[in-house]
Amino acid sequence: MKWIILVAFVLIIGSLVSAMIFLIRDRGRTRNTLKALAWRIGLSVALFVFILFAHYMGWIQPTGVPVG
Repeated sequence: MKWIILVAFVLIIGSLVSAMIFLIRDRGRTRNTLKALAWRIGLSVALFVFILFAHYMGWIQPTGVPVG
């Protein structure tokens, strides 16, 4: 489970770096920056939904600070 989340984070960061490179290189003349940022948003939402689903299925357990 940790590897899946780590790979998703790497893909999200890679998409963000890709958007930055497109923005610098193309100077906003093409839609490449928009596409890369749309991918980043899609990957982020997919990761969030996957984490919620994994918690629901019992694959991961919360380990936060205990309440009280």
